[in-house]
Amino acid sequence: MGATGEGQGSVRARRSVLYMPGANERALQKAASLPADGLILDLEDAVAPDAKEAARERVAAAVAGGAYGRREVTIRVNGPGTRWFADDLRAAGQAGPDAVVVPKVESAETVREVERRLEAAGAPDRTAIWAMVETPRAMLDARAVAGASERLTVLVMGTNDLAKELHAAHVPGRAPLLTGLSLALLAAREAGKAILDGVFNDVKDLAGFEAECVQGRQFGFDGKTLIHPSQIEPCNRAFAPAEAEVARARKIIDAFEAAGREGRGVVTVDGRMIENLHVEEARRVLTLAAAVADAGE
Repeated sequence: MGATGEGQGSVRARRSVLYMPGANERALQKAASLPADGLILDLEDAVAPDAKEAARERVAAAVAGGAYGRREVTIRVNGPGTRWFADDLRAAGQAGPDAVVVPKVESAETVREVERRLEAAGAPDRTAIWAMVETPRAMLDARAVAGASERLTVLVMGTNDLAKELHAAHVPGRAPLLTGLSLALLAAREAGKAILDGVFNDVKDLAGFEAECVQGRQFGFDGKTLIHPSQIEPCNRAFAPAEAEVARARKIIDAFEAAGREGRGVVTVDGRMIENLHVEEARRVLTLAAAVADAGE
Protein backbone atom coordinates (compact mmCIF):
# COMPACT_ATOMS: atom_id res chain seq x y z
CA MET A 1 0.00 0.00 0.00
CA GLY A 2 1.50 3.34 -1.04
CA ALA A 3 1.41 6.67 0.70
CA THR A 4 -1.82 8.56 0.18
CA GLY A 5 -2.09 11.67 -1.96
CA GLU A 6 -2.75 15.28 -1.07
CA GLY A 7 -6.50 15.29 -0.88
CA GLN A 8 -8.60 18.15 0.40
CA GLY A 9 -8.22 18.67 4.11
CA SER A 10 -4.65 17.31 4.16
CA VAL A 11 -2.79 20.53 3.40
CA ARG A 12 0.80 20.59 4.66
CA ALA A 13 3.00 23.66 4.78
CA ARG A 14 5.63 23.36 2.05
CA ARG A 15 6.42 27.05 1.57
CA SER A 16 10.18 26.59 1.61
CA VAL A 17 12.02 23.36 0.74
CA LEU A 18 15.79 23.69 0.95
CA TYR A 19 18.37 21.59 -0.88
CA MET A 20 21.24 20.53 1.40
CA PRO A 21 24.39 18.80 0.07
CA GLY A 22 24.53 15.25 1.30
CA ALA A 23 28.32 15.16 1.31
CA ASN A 24 28.63 18.08 3.74
CA GLU A 25 28.33 16.96 7.37
CA ARG A 26 28.22 20.52 8.69
CA ALA A 27 25.43 21.45 6.29
CA LEU A 28 23.39 18.44 7.37
CA GLN A 29 23.82 19.45 11.01
CA LYS A 30 22.97 23.10 10.30
CA ALA A 31 19.76 22.07 8.55
CA ALA A 32 18.30 21.02 11.89
CA SER A 33 18.19 24.66 13.02
CA LEU A 34 16.85 26.27 9.83
CA PRO A 35 13.19 27.42 9.59
CA ALA A 36 12.50 25.72 6.27
CA ASP A 37 9.30 23.70 6.04
CA GLY A 38 11.13 20.92 4.23
CA LEU A 39 14.62 19.66 3.42
CA ILE A 40 15.99 17.81 0.41
CA LEU A 41 19.16 16.00 1.45
CA ASP A 42 20.85 15.78 -1.92
CA LEU A 43 22.79 12.85 -3.34
CA GLU A 44 22.64 14.10 -6.92
CA ASP A 45 23.91 17.45 -8.25
CA ALA A 46 25.51 18.60 -4.99
CA VAL A 47 27.73 15.51 -4.65
CA ALA A 48 30.81 14.66 -6.72
CA PRO A 49 30.92 11.14 -8.23
CA ASP A 50 33.71 9.95 -5.95
CA ALA A 51 31.80 11.14 -2.86
CA LYS A 52 28.41 9.64 -3.62
CA GLU A 53 28.71 6.41 -1.64
CA ALA A 54 29.91 8.21 1.49
CA ALA A 55 27.17 10.83 1.07
CA ARG A 56 24.55 8.09 0.78
CA GLU A 57 25.63 6.61 4.11
CA ARG A 58 25.79 10.04 5.75
CA VAL A 59 22.33 11.07 4.57
CA ALA A 60 20.73 7.77 5.57
CA ALA A 61 22.24 8.13 9.04
CA ALA A 62 21.03 11.73 9.31
CA VAL A 63 17.47 10.72 8.44
CA ALA A 64 17.51 7.80 10.84
CA GLY A 65 18.86 10.07 13.59
CA GLY A 66 15.65 12.08 13.68
CA ALA A 67 17.34 15.43 14.35
CA TYR A 68 15.13 17.49 12.03
CA GLY A 69 12.04 17.73 14.20
CA ARG A 70 8.78 18.44 12.42
CA ARG A 71 10.36 19.41 9.13
CA GLU A 72 9.52 17.29 6.11
CA VAL A 73 12.76 15.47 5.35
CA THR A 74 13.41 13.98 1.94
CA ILE A 75 16.33 12.37 0.11
CA ARG A 76 17.09 13.20 -3.51
CA VAL A 77 18.57 10.17 -5.21
CA ASN A 78 20.57 10.06 -8.40
CA GLY A 79 18.44 9.75 -11.50
CA PRO A 80 17.23 6.74 -13.45
CA GLY A 81 19.95 5.36 -15.70
CA THR A 82 22.82 6.34 -13.41
CA ARG A 83 24.95 3.72 -11.74
CA TRP A 84 23.91 4.99 -8.29
CA PHE A 85 20.15 4.88 -8.84
CA ALA A 86 19.37 1.40 -7.52
CA ASP A 87 21.64 1.64 -4.46
CA ASP A 88 20.35 5.12 -3.64
CA LEU A 89 16.73 3.94 -3.73
CA ARG A 90 17.55 0.91 -1.60
CA ALA A 91 19.30 3.00 1.04
CA ALA A 92 16.63 5.71 0.99
CA GLY A 93 13.85 3.16 1.31
CA GLN A 94 15.55 1.56 4.29
CA ALA A 95 16.16 4.96 5.94
CA GLY A 96 12.45 5.81 5.67
CA PRO A 97 12.42 9.59 5.05
CA ASP A 98 9.17 11.46 4.50
CA ALA A 99 9.82 11.22 0.77
CA VAL A 100 12.31 10.22 -1.89
CA VAL A 101 12.91 12.91 -4.52
CA VAL A 102 13.56 11.42 -7.96
CA PRO A 103 15.12 13.62 -10.67
CA LYS A 104 14.47 13.37 -14.40
CA VAL A 105 11.09 11.66 -14.14
CA GLU A 106 9.58 11.57 -17.63
CA SER A 107 7.02 8.77 -17.51
CA ALA A 108 4.50 6.95 -15.38
CA GLU A 109 6.60 3.80 -15.73
CA THR A 110 9.54 5.50 -13.98
CA VAL A 111 7.26 6.35 -11.06
CA ARG A 112 6.05 2.76 -10.87
CA GLU A 113 9.63 1.46 -11.03
CA VAL A 114 10.61 3.71 -8.14
CA GLU A 115 7.59 2.51 -6.19
CA ARG A 116 8.54 -1.15 -6.78
CA ARG A 117 12.13 -0.56 -5.71
CA LEU A 118 11.10 1.31 -2.55
CA GLU A 119 8.68 -1.43 -1.57
CA ALA A 120 11.35 -4.07 -2.21
CA ALA A 121 13.68 -2.12 0.09
CA GLY A 122 11.05 -2.17 2.85
CA ALA A 123 10.21 1.53 2.70
CA PRO A 124 7.39 2.41 5.11
CA ASP A 125 4.04 3.44 3.66
CA ARG A 126 4.61 7.01 4.86
CA THR A 127 7.63 7.42 2.56
CA ALA A 128 6.24 9.23 -0.46
CA ILE A 129 7.65 9.83 -3.93
CA TRP A 130 8.38 13.36 -5.12
CA ALA A 131 8.88 13.43 -8.88
CA MET A 132 11.07 16.10 -10.43
CA VAL A 133 9.74 17.19 -13.82
CA GLU A 134 12.43 19.05 -15.72
CA THR A 135 12.38 18.19 -19.42
CA PRO A 136 10.09 18.88 -22.39
CA ARG A 137 8.90 15.26 -22.33
CA ALA A 138 8.10 15.58 -18.62
CA MET A 139 6.00 18.67 -19.27
CA LEU A 140 4.06 16.96 -22.04
CA ASP A 141 3.58 13.77 -20.00
CA ALA A 142 3.08 15.46 -16.61
CA ARG A 143 -0.51 14.25 -16.41
CA ALA A 144 0.54 10.60 -16.64
CA VAL A 145 3.38 11.14 -14.16
CA ALA A 146 1.16 12.86 -11.59
CA GLY A 147 -1.45 10.12 -11.74
CA ALA A 148 0.93 7.15 -11.80
CA SER A 149 0.85 6.23 -8.10
CA GLU A 150 -0.80 7.10 -4.81
CA ARG A 151 2.67 7.08 -3.26
CA LEU A 152 3.56 10.05 -5.46
CA THR A 153 2.41 13.14 -3.56
CA VAL A 154 4.47 16.05 -4.94
CA LEU A 155 5.76 17.28 -8.29
CA VAL A 156 8.95 19.36 -8.14
CA MET A 157 9.80 21.74 -10.97
CA GLY A 158 13.36 21.46 -12.28
CA THR A 159 13.45 24.83 -13.95
CA ASN A 160 17.21 24.99 -14.53
CA ASP A 161 17.22 21.77 -16.52
CA LEU A 162 14.02 22.74 -18.32
CA ALA A 163 15.57 26.04 -19.43
CA LYS A 164 18.68 24.17 -20.63
CA GLU A 165 16.60 21.67 -22.61
CA LEU A 166 14.56 24.46 -24.19
CA HIS A 167 17.68 26.54 -24.98
CA ALA A 168 15.85 29.27 -23.08
CA ALA A 169 17.24 32.33 -21.34
CA HIS A 170 16.88 32.94 -17.60
CA VAL A 171 14.92 36.20 -17.62
CA PRO A 172 12.77 38.06 -15.09
CA GLY A 173 9.19 36.86 -15.33
CA ARG A 174 10.30 33.48 -16.78
CA ALA A 175 8.31 33.91 -19.99
CA PRO A 176 10.12 31.02 -21.77
CA LEU A 177 9.09 28.61 -18.98
CA LEU A 178 5.47 29.63 -18.42
CA THR A 179 3.98 26.97 -20.69
CA GLY A 180 5.88 24.21 -18.89
CA LEU A 181 5.03 25.60 -15.46
CA SER A 182 1.36 25.74 -16.40
CA LEU A 183 1.27 22.20 -17.80
CA ALA A 184 2.83 20.78 -14.64
CA LEU A 185 0.46 22.77 -12.43
CA LEU A 186 -2.56 21.54 -14.35
CA ALA A 187 -1.37 17.95 -14.02
CA ALA A 188 -0.71 18.26 -10.29
CA ARG A 189 -4.06 19.83 -9.54
CA GLU A 190 -6.01 17.34 -11.62
CA ALA A 191 -4.34 14.49 -9.70
CA GLY A 192 -4.76 16.18 -6.32
CA LYS A 193 -1.01 16.45 -5.75
CA ALA A 194 1.14 19.25 -4.38
CA ILE A 195 3.65 21.05 -6.60
CA LEU A 196 6.79 23.04 -5.79
CA ASP A 197 8.31 25.78 -7.92
CA GLY A 198 11.92 25.57 -9.07
CA VAL A 199 14.99 27.30 -7.65
CA PHE A 200 16.17 30.88 -8.09
CA ASN A 201 19.87 30.91 -8.89
CA ASP A 202 21.15 34.35 -7.83
CA VAL A 203 21.26 34.31 -4.03
CA LYS A 204 22.34 37.97 -3.97
CA ASP A 205 19.32 39.19 -5.94
CA LEU A 206 16.77 39.38 -3.13
CA ALA A 207 14.36 41.56 -5.08
CA GLY A 208 14.37 39.17 -8.02
CA PHE A 209 13.89 36.21 -5.72
CA GLU A 210 10.96 37.81 -3.92
CA ALA A 211 9.33 38.70 -7.24
CA GLU A 212 9.62 35.09 -8.39
CA CYS A 213 8.13 33.86 -5.11
CA VAL A 214 5.15 36.17 -5.62
CA GLN A 215 4.77 34.93 -9.19
CA GLY A 216 4.87 31.31 -8.02
CA ARG A 217 2.24 31.95 -5.36
CA GLN A 218 0.02 33.72 -7.89
CA PHE A 219 0.36 30.79 -10.28
CA GLY A 220 -0.76 28.41 -7.55
CA PHE A 221 2.44 26.66 -6.45
CA ASP A 222 2.44 25.34 -2.89
CA GLY A 223 5.98 26.55 -2.25
CA LYS A 224 9.44 26.85 -3.73
CA THR A 225 12.66 24.87 -3.70
CA LEU A 226 15.66 26.83 -2.42
CA ILE A 227 19.43 26.71 -2.72
CA HIS A 228 20.49 28.93 0.20
CA PRO A 229 19.28 29.51 3.78
CA SER A 230 19.01 33.28 3.13
CA GLN A 231 16.06 32.52 0.84
CA ILE A 232 13.96 30.80 3.52
CA GLU A 233 12.43 33.78 5.34
CA PRO A 234 11.21 35.72 2.28
CA CYS A 235 9.93 32.49 0.76
CA ASN A 236 7.99 31.58 3.91
CA ARG A 237 6.46 35.04 3.94
CA ALA A 238 5.47 34.95 0.27
CA PHE A 239 3.78 31.56 0.39
CA ALA A 240 1.94 32.01 3.70
CA PRO A 241 -1.54 33.57 3.80
CA ALA A 242 -1.29 37.20 4.89
CA GLU A 243 -3.28 38.37 7.93
CA ALA A 244 -5.71 40.26 5.68
CA GLU A 245 -6.20 37.14 3.56
CA VAL A 246 -6.99 35.05 6.64
CA ALA A 247 -9.37 37.69 7.98
CA ARG A 248 -11.24 37.85 4.69
CA ALA A 249 -11.48 34.05 4.56
CA ARG A 250 -13.10 34.00 7.99
CA LYS A 251 -15.45 36.77 6.95
CA ILE A 252 -16.55 34.85 3.85
CA ILE A 253 -17.18 31.65 5.79
CA ASP A 254 -19.06 33.44 8.57
CA ALA A 255 -21.28 35.29 6.08
CA PHE A 256 -22.02 32.15 4.09
CA GLU A 257 -22.91 30.14 7.18
CA ALA A 258 -25.10 32.94 8.53
CA ALA A 259 -26.97 33.12 5.23
CA GLY A 260 -27.56 29.39 5.34
CA ARG A 261 -29.03 29.57 8.82
CA GLU A 262 -31.33 32.38 7.70
CA GLY A 263 -32.42 30.60 4.54
CA ARG A 264 -30.87 33.20 2.23
CA GLY A 265 -29.57 31.98 -1.11
CA VAL A 266 -27.56 35.08 -2.01
CA VAL A 267 -24.51 36.19 -0.03
CA THR A 268 -22.34 39.27 -0.56
CA VAL A 269 -19.15 40.24 1.25
CA ASP A 270 -17.79 43.74 0.73
CA GLY A 271 -20.08 44.13 -2.26
CA ARG A 272 -18.95 40.92 -4.00
CA MET A 273 -21.15 37.88 -4.64
CA ILE A 274 -20.03 34.79 -2.72
CA GLU A 275 -20.54 31.27 -4.06
CA ASN A 276 -19.55 27.80 -2.89
CA LEU A 277 -16.24 27.98 -4.76
CA HIS A 278 -15.28 31.11 -2.79
CA VAL A 279 -16.13 29.35 0.47
CA GLU A 280 -14.05 26.31 -0.48
CA GLU A 281 -11.08 28.55 -1.25
CA ALA A 282 -11.58 30.42 2.03
CA ARG A 283 -11.50 27.15 3.94
CA ARG A 284 -8.33 26.14 2.11
CA VAL A 285 -6.72 29.45 3.17
CA LEU A 286 -7.59 28.80 6.81
CA THR A 287 -6.31 25.23 6.58
CA LEU A 288 -3.02 26.46 5.12
CA ALA A 289 -2.74 29.17 7.78
CA ALA A 290 -3.18 26.50 10.46
CA ALA A 291 -0.56 24.29 8.80
CA VAL A 292 1.87 27.22 8.67
CA ALA A 293 1.27 27.95 12.36
CA ASP A 294 1.80 24.28 13.16
CA ALA A 295 5.05 24.22 11.20
CA GLY A 296 6.35 27.15 13.24
CA GLU A 297 5.85 25.50 16.60
